[in-house]
Amino acid sequence: QATDGEIGSVEDFLFDDRAWTIRYLVIDTGPWLFGREVLISPQSIGKPSWEGGVLPVNLTQEQVENSPEVDLVEPVSGREQEALHAHYGWQNYWTTLPTMALYGTAGLASPGAPIAAEDMPERAEPPGEPNLRSVAEVIGYDIQALDGEIGHVDDFIVDDEAWAIRYMVANTGNWLPGRNVLIALPWIKDISWELTEVQVDLLKENIKNSPPFDPAESISLDYESRLHEHYDLPYYWGPH
Repeated sequence: QATDGEIGSVEDFLFDDRAWTIRYLVIDTGPWLFGREVLISPQSIGKPSWEGGVLPVNLTQEQVENSPEVDLVEPVSGREQEALHAHYGWQNYWTTLPTMALYGTAGLASPGAPIAAEDMPERAEPPGEPNLRSVAEVIGYDIQALDGEIGHVDDFIVDDEAWAIRYMVANTGNWLPGRNVLIALPWIKDISWELTEVQVDLLKENIKNSPPFDPAESISLDYESRLHEHYDLPYYWGPH
């Protein structure tokens, strides 16, 4: 919802596969702009109304209509991102130190407290392919534990204040019928875009014994605490 009317619906998220941060929402403008897809930065998003299914944005319809064209068939380029940020007046995330912390294993970064500049130097150019990835693309990827397949990616859990991906939802399929489990980012060892699979640095037994996840229930702090204690992970929200 723009300041002067509806602009469309959320089609996808594009996330930075190094920082696990949502960089853009892909908006399908429907009949308003003849099905054109546009990118909106979380910088423009207000407080979501989950009950009403509405994401308010501090933009006008005219701003969105006149925004630079982005070819979403191809990976979003650095030049396209520069044009978008200049048009909307968004802060360039690639020239400021992102607020994230190295969260443990496999060299993967995860949102949290700011890290030292020497650990994450500033970039002069915006990242393009292959760092921006589609959430919709990754859903359905097979998940491989250290000792075998455990299912496939069913969803992601996003922090709507930091716009950071916190967890991957694994559908365990025939292995644990009817059960979904949450996998925290530190245990994601690698994503193979060629093989369309996610590799996790966990044994199947550890995943099997993790606290059960009910998609119909909201995720409480108590549940997150139990999940982090099970995997022996530091809390991203404060001291362990």
